Amino acid sequence: MRKLGLGAGTALVAGNMIGSGIFLLPAGLAVYGRWGLIGWAMASVGAILLAAVFRQLATVQPHAPGGPYSYVRRAFGDLPGFAVAWGYWVSIWCTNAAIAVAAVGYLAVFFPALSESAALAAASGVGLILVFTAINGAGVRQVLAVQTVTTVLKVLPLMAVGLLGLPFIEMSNLWADGSYEGSAFGAVTAATTLTLFAFLGVESAAISSGRLRNPDRNVGRASMLGTMLTVVVYLLGSVAIMGAIPPVLLMDSSAPFAEAAGAFWGEAARPIMAGAAVMATLGALNGWLFIQGEFPMAAADDGLFPAVFARRNRAGIPWLGIVLSSVLACAVLLLKFSDSLVETFTFMMTLSTLSALVPYLLSGLALRRLLRGREEGAWGRSLGMVTVAFCAWVIFGCGSEVLLYGGLLFGFGLALYAARTSLRSRP
Repeated sequence: MRKLGLGAGTALVAGNMIGSGIFLLPAGLAVYGRWGLIGWAMASVGAILLAAVFRQLATVQPHAPGGPYSYVRRAFGDLPGFAVAWGYWVSIWCTNAAIAVAAVGYLAVFFPALSESAALAAASGVGLILVFTAINGAGVRQVLAVQTVTTVLKVLPLMAVGLLGLPFIEMSNLWADGSYEGSAFGAVTAATTLTLFAFLGVESAAISSGRLRNPDRNVGRASMLGTMLTVVVYLLGSVAIMGAIPPVLLMDSSAPFAEAAGAFWGEAARPIMAGAAVMATLGALNGWLFIQGEFPMAAADDGLFPAVFARRNRAGIPWLGIVLSSVLACAVLLLKFSDSLVETFTFMMTLSTLSALVPYLLSGLALRRLLRGREEGAWGRSLGMVTVAFCAWVIFGCGSEVLLYGGLLFGFGLALYAARTSLRSRP
């Protein structure tokens, strides 16, 4: 099996994070006004904490395909390992549904009918998932080639908006109140929870450690480099967008970056930025579909997921696992699709964030357990505890509806685990 280097690992991490989040989130955050920008900053700090945790875990357990799942299973056993595998797997296909929604939002710049018909928009989102599912079946080299190209093509226009858009910033827009009626703490908590979705993917290198050269070094380096690049791009772009467009207009936008580019440089720039946004979201969809196969494959290899997720095609890709997960992504997209792209996107990305937060929280605890008794591990144990506290806070911010859906999904997963364990223990 051909191993991937640091550059490919960094592209996978950054490419999975830089996607639908940055391009559509400013609209979702507009309701919080100035607290939305503070939410961006808090989520950035949390992402760096998580990258540091996975860097430490990769040093302690360099050969751990499946990333968070493998770390938690080795630290606490099969049941916590399954809980992480199940929660993260749910997060992945919810993420892919949200990414497809964001891609449709920007495609509507070129095809206005997509913003006028919920049915057409939903069908287009399903079509995108199916196309990139087919690309992922072709092999790792094809997936990483698409990922590298799309990462470069989406970082450049984002940096252009972030840097060249600074003269257009109105401080009154950045410090506006928004329409949120709760407390400042509640607004920052909700905004941080919403924003953390844009940083999901920090663990991508850890999940793919079996395909990286020198994983003890390259997993941690790729995680940190990809995260730091993402933080810089995100903060520059979000400040420019939220400073240039008044919150009252931004909250109803399905393509905020394209509208900002039009305001900065004229209408001719609007389709160019929309094209970059489509490229970004499709690149993220491509990368997450790859993870959608790698993650459950690791759990299936250990006997915690059905064997179908471990079946590889001739290219070494867990093809059936990717297809099954894509079917679920299409189902959740069709089930929750409404007349508002922003509404649908916000719900799905919050559910995805909640599903990923449990694996993140348990990864912080796993770091503490795996470093127990090591004299040099005091800093790592402290890092794990701070990360656990951050994850618990963001879980609290997900809201009752999302917590209900997430609880039902986790409960269903645990019921399946209990049934599977019971059947395997029978003589």
